[in-house]
Amino acid sequence: MSQSGSTPEKSTPVGNPSGDPTRGPARCPFCAPTAPKIIEHRLAFAIPDAYPVSEGHTLVIPRRHVAEYFLMHPDEKAACWELVEWVRQYLLDRYQPSGINVGFNSGRSAGQTVFHAHIHVIPRYDGDTPNPRGGVRHCIPGKGDY
Repeated sequence: MSQSGSTPEKSTPVGNPSGDPTRGPARCPFCAPTAPKIIEHRLAFAIPDAYPVSEGHTLVIPRRHVAEYFLMHPDEKAACWELVEWVRQYLLDRYQPSGINVGFNSGRSAGQTVFHAHIHVIPRYDGDTPNPRGGVRHCIPGKGDY
């Protein structure tokens, strides 16, 4: 791994909107990212999110154009999770968040808008939301509380 882009279009599916893994990476912002890479691996890399929800929001992305996480090869998944671990420590050291959310959107109904698999690593800070209880359970409004 070596340390060192992305400009996804908001709300417009790009990269492979059909989800067809045989279709080319037309207009894919992750196949030739312009953002500086935070860290690189032979099979994956990490870059700052172009539309961060918090300071330090980072994306971990496989190099191969693949529409979504569940179509990735096992070695690509392993490389991405290795980078997620590294990015977590990097964020803790650099930004001192009090928590971290990690996740991905798989498919249009789950909110995926860039059809090149990627994992969000989102630093969380005390007071960044009135009530963080439930975390990712709040992806469907009103359903996160328990």
